[in-house]
Amino acid sequence: MEIFCSRNHDAPEGSSHQCDSSLTSTSPVFCGGIKAISRSVAAVLLLHISSCALVDLQPWFLLPARAVLYSPDTKVPRTGELALRKAIPANPVMKTMQESLEDISFLLRIPQRKPYGTMEGDVKKTLTTAVNEKQSILGSVPTELKEKGSQLYDSLVNGKGGLKDLIASIKENDPDKISITLSSTLGTISELELLQAPGISYLLPEQYLKYPRLTGRGIVEFIVEKGDGSTFSTAAGGGPQKLATIQLVLDGYSAPLTAGNFAKLVIDGAYDGIKLKCTEQAILSDNELGGSGYSIPLEIMPSGQFEPLYKTTLDVQDGELPVLPLSVYGAVAMAHNADSEEYSSPSQFFIYLYDKKSAGLGGLSFDEGQFSVFGYTTVGREILSQLKTGDVIRSAKLVQGQERFVLPVSEG
Repeated sequence: MEIFCSRNHDAPEGSSHQCDSSLTSTSPVFCGGIKAISRSVAAVLLLHISSCALVDLQPWFLLPARAVLYSPDTKVPRTGELALRKAIPANPVMKTMQESLEDISFLLRIPQRKPYGTMEGDVKKTLTTAVNEKQSILGSVPTELKEKGSQLYDSLVNGKGGLKDLIASIKENDPDKISITLSSTLGTISELELLQAPGISYLLPEQYLKYPRLTGRGIVEFIVEKGDGSTFSTAAGGGPQKLATIQLVLDGYSAPLTAGNFAKLVIDGAYDGIKLKCTEQAILSDNELGGSGYSIPLEIMPSGQFEPLYKTTLDVQDGELPVLPLSVYGAVAMAHNADSEEYSSPSQFFIYLYDKKSAGLGGLSFDEGQFSVFGYTTVGREILSQLKTGDVIRSAKLVQGQERFVLPVSEG
């Protein structure tokens, strides 16, 4: 899948313009031979890419992407919350504790006898680390946030839904209770990590300081309504609703330029009243916004790296994976610029409707590592499947993270 915006006059010069009006989808056709290795069978998978027009949509289009068949045990975050938590550049002690607890999530998926002893050991080890490293944990919190940091630390160690509660849940051998308590504990860890990460931990290239940027997290709230006057069904209940709320968490730690440009457009009211175009794969903002926004270079932070790469995609087939994966239902990314694949659209974004049935062998989207992902839908995910072409973003507001938004000096 390749998503391109319409041509805009601010795009890089000297690049050719491509235009098509169809949405095409790629689907792998598998064939192969069998080779015996110590009584095991390895399937040789060959890929044939075919495309078929699904619907006429102007002004963007999708082209066949090179599909990637990856290992079935590929470990990438499967939820927006997990991806966002992993993306926080926090204290190494906190990261170690976080990863130890996240392993429990995988252990809970074991269908037969679950290793409760291993889980309990992991949590006890994490609790010991939290107690022994209290000074290191709180020492990474800025002075003005110390009080809040201390409250979160106490909640993590002794509070309801904290580490001691998690140990008690494991002793009861109740997977559902463990899952709920684990989610609470990891949520507290995320809050502490965010206090420890007041800004991005690397220097942006000088040539990119001319762009707006988001130096941390932000939350954008969309109020959407049906274009045909029908209603939404919300998770909160209360009957049919004329309006629905969708919240996007923007990650400026991993994509400061892309998230910053999007935040500026939201602040400027550029998305208010914009119609949506919907397919089985994505929800897109309709067309360009009259020249609004910057042509931001493609911005992707590889997993294990400490700063984003610019103007280049990742070779997922070679093992490169992004910190912010596209292969998550509700991932938010910018469309490609129609004039150059090294740049994102100045304003056209899409919300990706990930479906494992149409993904590669390891559950990865065939377009993983090809787009500037800059956030995830965290509230109102149930609304996404109800959106149709012609529905409207009635309003868009940056409701959190204004203090992390930085304008270039020329605009400040």
